[in-house]
Amino acid sequence: MTPREVVTRAVEFRRPPRLPVRGYGDASDVVDVGYDPVRPAEAGADPDVDEWLCRWAHTSAKNMGQVKGRPLADLGGMKDFPWPDGDDPRRYAGVPVRLAGIAADPARRDKYATTGIFMILWERMHSLHGFENSMIDLLDDRPEIHELADRILEFDLAVVRNMHRAAGDRIQGFSFSEDWGTQADLHISPDLWRRFFQPRYQKLFRAIHACGWHVWMHSCGKINKALPGLIEAGLDVINMQQPRTNGIEEIGRAFRGKICFETLADIQKTLPTGDRAAIEAEAEMLLARWATPDGGFVLGDYGDHAAIGATAETKQFVLETFRRLDPWKRQSG
Repeated sequence: MTPREVVTRAVEFRRPPRLPVRGYGDASDVVDVGYDPVRPAEAGADPDVDEWLCRWAHTSAKNMGQVKGRPLADLGGMKDFPWPDGDDPRRYAGVPVRLAGIAADPARRDKYATTGIFMILWERMHSLHGFENSMIDLLDDRPEIHELADRILEFDLAVVRNMHRAAGDRIQGFSFSEDWGTQADLHISPDLWRRFFQPRYQKLFRAIHACGWHVWMHSCGKINKALPGLIEAGLDVINMQQPRTNGIEEIGRAFRGKICFETLADIQKTLPTGDRAAIEAEAEMLLARWATPDGGFVLGDYGDHAAIGATAETKQFVLETFRRLDPWKRQSG
């Protein structure tokens, strides 16, 4: 069975023969198909300014940085803002070459392929407008905050549409980031989340499913109260990298079998310690509480182990441990 089929069966709860893996270098069953940003003239050549004109700041710590310059702090500027164009053909010009390269590579051609968007809606809203500004405007239900969300969603839908034209069924999943939680709860009330965000996610997820693709979402923090709405909206895979913050038992009781989890040992509380006994115990618990006999589990990878204070050796141990404990391989063996 190809890696693509293994991942697909896990996501769709159709009894994969083994544990699927996303990340961990060559061990990954997943390959990404990217496209190119199209920077407006206003961004100039400044590497710290992205195509949305958000300015990123960095410290000496190794990580992706943080948005500090917010071009739409005043939403009155939306009228003249140079919105990224999701239909710009320059964005997708390199996609056929990338797909051809994957097809010609024996090590990648049978893998599950994803594309996606970084900061898909809420994250992009507050990176443009500011977190506090966005929270206040959501509570006030200002028309401008609806316009901001819908302009971003318009871009997202255009990317989905154009990537499908470029790739079709050579892509199987659409992946994106959208951090929704603090260490204790959602950023906003579940009622407000359902009123404002769930309908927009549902529109986006329907467009992705219409392409024949699965929907993959990464979200950090205690997002438990958003999961029912995300499942209702059609989310297929939720990437949660802080399972101890979410509550391993709590999540398992409420959502096991209802959505596919992409996860690993906790990136905040477990991996940085390098404690191998703790990692093994957590792996056993996650597979027992979140996976099902039919699937619903993908081993994820934070990627930048140094950014969370973990070592390359710890990362490799995570991969080896989950593979050793693989419940589907045991069943098929």
